[in-house]
Amino acid sequence: MKKLFALLLALIMVVGLIACGAEKPVEEVEEVVEEVEETVEEVVEEVEETVEGGNLVGVAMPTKDLQRWIQDGENMKAQLEAAGYTVDLQYAANDIATQVSQIENMIANGCEVLVIASIDGEALGSVLDQAKAAEIPVIAYDRLIMGSDAVSYYATFDNWNVGVKQGEYIVEALDLANAPEGTTYNIEYITGDPGDNNINFFFDGAISVLQPYVDAGVLVTPSGQTEKAVVATPGWATDAAQARFESILASYYADGTQLDAVLASNDSTALGVANALASSYTGEYPVLTGQDCDIANVPNLLAGTQAMSVFKDTRTLAAKVVEMVDALMQGAEPPINDTETYDNGTGIIPSFLCEPVSCDINNYVEILIDSGYYTADQIGG
Repeated sequence: MKKLFALLLALIMVVGLIACGAEKPVEEVEEVVEEVEETVEEVVEEVEETVEGGNLVGVAMPTKDLQRWIQDGENMKAQLEAAGYTVDLQYAANDIATQVSQIENMIANGCEVLVIASIDGEALGSVLDQAKAAEIPVIAYDRLIMGSDAVSYYATFDNWNVGVKQGEYIVEALDLANAPEGTTYNIEYITGDPGDNNINFFFDGAISVLQPYVDAGVLVTPSGQTEKAVVATPGWATDAAQARFESILASYYADGTQLDAVLASNDSTALGVANALASSYTGEYPVLTGQDCDIANVPNLLAGTQAMSVFKDTRTLAAKVVEMVDALMQGAEPPINDTETYDNGTGIIPSFLCEPVSCDINNYVEILIDSGYYTADQIGG
């Protein structure tokens, strides 16, 4: 507006000079004309930038503390920009108030679609009411946003299947189906942040596989810590996971009791478990699960201190989100493949679920290196 006012003022000056041109030097008229030309150029540039900045997509990520969110954000931003969109990518340092403020700014700046990976799935109701009032579609990314009818779509991996793969790996690694009568195996559990709806799918998916062996007495938990709320880890934090597991080892395994398996829902918690085992466990190493194939955990896969990780290729999910955004921008229906699973408390959210893959020492080269996700130098493999 300031530049447009300056342009108008300059034009008035020119008209005034022309009206009394006989009384003004030609040089003075030429100077004003040059100023007008410069102002016009600036205004044109500003308009062009505004036009180019259209189709703005707001992408709200929870934190940079976990590697996978950095990769999610960068992959999505790159693919959206390649598709011709302008992207406002923000990380909230795992602070809910910061994420709310970032989303408010995205709305105020004219975002036409919001893609949100929430810190707490139940903490965004009021700011999403603003998005709904502004008729901005909201795509919940990887973490379902709960209790808000402003959520239009959900893009994630098949999170139940993530847990199933972890449970199946433990069953196969311990050969539980062929366990001799009377044989028991000790297992402990650790999952993620209680504010992340995904822990319900990760944990419950794994338990659906393991429960028959628990019921049969083949799998037992010396600590007695089996409830989801008890085994949760605030913020998915490695140090919190390590501290809890050091306490478990000191209380229940210091006498030489064998730990056979640890169901860890993701790699940051698995890293905490591995650190605890390295510092205070001397028995035969347990089967330890994980998820995300974080670069810090891949060396543990190679060393045998983590048995497996579920790989979720964020490039695939980012590509699907770009398709969804593009469809919304064109006024079309986004691609979805699930209309039954994810109820956020206001109804079923139409979703697209990408398939996770189990990764271990036997297939990590194909999955992580040959696919171009990492280089061999990055993971030392």
